[in-house]
Amino acid sequence: MKKIAIFVDVQNIYYTTREMYKRPFNYKKLWDILKQQGIIVCANAYAIDRGIDSQIKFQDALRNIGFNVKLKPYIQRRDGSAKGDWDVGITIDIMEAAESADLVVLLSGDGDFDMLLKKISQKYNVDTRVYGVEFLTANSLIRSAGSFVAIEKDLLL
Repeated sequence: MKKIAIFVDVQNIYYTTREMYKRPFNYKKLWDILKQQGIIVCANAYAIDRGIDSQIKFQDALRNIGFNVKLKPYIQRRDGSAKGDWDVGITIDIMEAAESADLVVLLSGDGDFDMLLKKISQKYNVDTRVYGVEFLTANSLIRSAGSFVAIEKDLLL
């Protein structure tokens, strides 16, 4: 059986599906699709913790599906801007998982991950797949993935 590792950039998926479709992503459906393709050996969802009840319920729902939810605190800067970036954490976890996975699945539209996917594909001969909202996903990320799955209405709640 194929060993599958899943990594979700929760903020990116939330905002892109909301902008494009005004609907949330269906994580349970994704889980069911990928479970039919192999054994899920790792499933991390990376989010920002603001301590809001709706977020806590969402994070609990992800855990109930099978995701390990990794949280970073929401940081409000003095100038009013906010900070909450998981790119380095996602990168480290993907690099560690790529050695023992057959397929690395990344849910994000962030082009910063393009070099990462190229690197793990070459170094570990692992297959890579990106799920993202097509018109809001960096072309470089789409090109760097072994395959790209456009998030459309069939993957939404």
